[in-house]
Order: sequence, then C-alpha cells, then structure tokens
Amino acid sequence: MPSRHADGHLYIDGAWRPSASGRFGDVEEKATGARIGRYALGDAADVDRAVDAARAAQPGWAALSAPERAGHLRRMAAHLHDRYEELVTLSMRETGGVRAKAEDEVSTTIRQLGISAVQATENAGEVLPPYKAGKLSLSRVVPLGVLGVITPWNYPMNLAMRAVAPGLAFGNTVVLKPAELTPIIGGQVLAEAAEHAGLPPGVLNVVTGDGPGAGWPLATHDGLDLIDFTGSRRVGLDIAASAAAVLRPIRLELGGDNAFLVLGDADVDLAASLAMVASLEFQGQTCISSSRHIVVRDVAEEYIAAVTRRVEALRVGDPLSGEADLGPLISIAQRDRVHQTIVEPSVAMGAKLVAGGTYDGLFYRPTVLTGVTPDMPAFTEEIFGPVIPITVVDTEEEAVALTNGYPMLMNSVFTADLMRGMQVAERLQAGEVHVNDAHARHGAENQMPGFTRRQWIGVQRTPLDLPAWTADPAGRP
Repeated sequence: MPSRHADGHLYIDGAWRPSASGRFGDVEEKATGARIGRYALGDAADVDRAVDAARAAQPGWAALSAPERAGHLRRMAAHLHDRYEELVTLSMRETGGVRAKAEDEVSTTIRQLGISAVQATENAGEVLPPYKAGKLSLSRVVPLGVLGVITPWNYPMNLAMRAVAPGLAFGNTVVLKPAELTPIIGGQVLAEAAEHAGLPPGVLNVVTGDGPGAGWPLATHDGLDLIDFTGSRRVGLDIAASAAAVLRPIRLELGGDNAFLVLGDADVDLAASLAMVASLEFQGQTCISSSRHIVVRDVAEEYIAAVTRRVEALRVGDPLSGEADLGPLISIAQRDRVHQTIVEPSVAMGAKLVAGGTYDGLFYRPTVLTGVTPDMPAFTEEIFGPVIPITVVDTEEEAVALTNGYPMLMNSVFTADLMRGMQVAERLQAGEVHVNDAHARHGAENQMPGFTRRQWIGVQRTPLDLPAWTADPAGRP
C-alpha cells in the first residue's frame, strides 16, 4: 500500500501536497468493494502548479549526464523490485486482474525502467553525411521539454512507465495524471519510487483526479511540449482537436475494434485456446482485445463448440482467492456498458446468446454470441469486456473485407498454411497482425514512428505454452 503521506495527496515539486480544493475520493478493491485508500481530486490549479514545477526543473534535469539520469531510473526500478510482492497484490486489488496479469504488469514496469536507463546512455546522436566538402554535420538527441502523460486504468503501471521512463531518460520532465479508478498503483506508487530514487524536485509530478477536473486541464495546458494519452478514441479525438489548434505535439494510443480471423483450414483447437487469451485476458479490458471473431463457415460449427466448452469451464471470482481464471470488471459503469449497450442490444437484433450474459456485481460471466452481423453493437463497438462475438462468413475474401474498415490495433489470423497467413496479414489494415497467435504472445514495443505506416507481423511456428485455463476442459486433468 502507499505510504501514509501519499494517501490522498498529490506529488508536486518533490513534496506530497493536498489538492487545491482539499477534496479526495476513495479507492476501492474491485472484487470486494472494500476501501483500500484514497486519492486527491486535483484540478486546474494543481495542474498549473505541477507544470510550473516541471518547467522549472527541466533545464537542470537535462543538464545532468546520461549516466546520472540512468542511475535515478535504476534506483526507481530497484525500489519497485523490493516491493514486488506488495505491488502484485495491490495491482490485483485495485485493477481486479488475476495474479498472472499483475505479475506481468509490475515486471514490465521494472523492465521498462531498465531499458530506458540503457537507452539513455547508448546514443546521443549521429554523424551525418555532409552536404558539401569540408563540412561536418552532426545530429544530436535533445529533450522535448515538459511532457504531460494521461494513462488508463487497465494497465496503469506499465502504460504510465512506457512514456515516463523514456521521457525522463532523455532529459524531459513529466506531469502524470493516472486514471481515477487506479490512482495508487498508477500514480502514488510511481511517485514514491521517484522520491525514493532521489529525483530532483519537479522532475516527476503526479496529479490525481478525474478526467474533467484534472485530465482535461493537463491535456490542454499551454505549458506542455507534448501530451501523451492512452485511452478511448472519443477522448483522443477531443485531445487531437485541441492540440491541432495550437500545433501542440501529441502521442495517442486509442482503442480498436480488433478482429480474430479463423480460416477454413485452421487448427480449431489452437484457435479456440488463443481466443481465450485474445478476448478474455483481464476480462477483455484491453485496447488490443479481439472484439470480432470472423470465422469461415467450413469450421464455424466446430469453432463455436470448442470456444463454448472453454468459456463454460472458466471460473470467475476474487483474484486473491487463487481459484479464479477471470476477475471482476473495473466498475459498474463498465459492466453496464458491456451488458446494456453491447450484449442485450445485439441479442435483441438477432444474435444468439450461447454462453454467459449474466453477472453478479462486477463479476461478469464470459459470454459467447453467435449469429452476429455487421450492424450489431457486438460487431461495430470496441467491447472492453469478456465477450466473444462470432460472425460466420463463406470465404476468405469476405473475412478480409469485414475485418478492414474499422479502427484496429491488432488482429489475428489462423490457418494451417503459414504463407497464406502472412499473405492475409499483409492485406489487413492493422498495425500489428499475428498468424496462429494472439495479442499478448509477441511484442513490438520498440517500433519507431515514421512517415510510412508500418505493420508488424508475428508468425507462430512452434508449439505454444498456453495458460491452463485456455485449454479444452475435456482434456484437462
């Protein structure tokens, strides 16, 4: 748990402070509803203080040598490593994820700090070909300045650190606004690590609060040199419009209605097992979860049966019990969105509820819908919940056509022919495509942005070591 001075306080200019309003909110354990802490409800005045502190600290921080900045990052990583078990438990309580998800998040956060510490000392620039004889042309890496970072609740630690760690490594200062549903693991804990590591005052500032009160004032603040936002497409569009008006640089990672294609020659058992990962890991609450399962008719009946067997065997419960495959959804609002705006309307339009579709509090049973058509919410919306909507098509061409045309981050293609899988992947309009694999089983974190659309394709060629809960229950011991 966070220390007493962090509880209900902001971290600005190297000190724990109450919000300007003096108001705070409670943080609840998602599985039980028990209060586990509180967070300060920051507002525009607090954002101003944080940005001013970051602006004042930035020149001195950038003036430190790269090894000095890297040392601070390594000390942050060591502090988090020392608290590993505590933070895994806290992540399970605050996000509702099972232990494997929490371990991955904490480990990835620590690893990102180490990677950024190394990158800061590897390369300070390049020697370029001179445009004229007798000239010397150098390109050097310089910090942007002050970064505003707004993060979501699903992977609050490592999605924050993905921006914070490299930002700090290269001499920028940061104002972080974590999601109000996960302000401890996504904000207070990271501020404690910065304090423990001796970061100079103002280098990392954490302003907790809700979106309208703290998030929007940060997203539109004139004192930022870049805003980094991970979250919904709707909010991302609003931020992009605001930034465009003043030509402020932005970095956005938004949602996607990702597809899971099962072709007529696919290994159905493999596809069904990986469907559990693609659509149900962390209760489907990730931007890379598969929201559309598009299956060629030749294998549709077999695939539906295989998926349904697996889904019906899954255990939903408190992650801390050690007996749950899936935990609770993050909030009542999220549960109601999944049920009332995705599942119920799709069933009313003709989809068949094969499994699930019920809930107890925030515990939503994993759900399979068949007969899903392209006009239903289960096809057109990013679900962000434990739902597998299945659409049956006659041909590969139809599958590709239905996949494209929607905002996507990551797709999967299943086929016995790896070359065919790669050819289909090349036709899909997604930044990342996996052949005979699912989203969390490969990584392309270090891709650099450029002036062309880059697509990453992962091909699984060897047998997979899948979690036990993804297997066909008929074959379990």
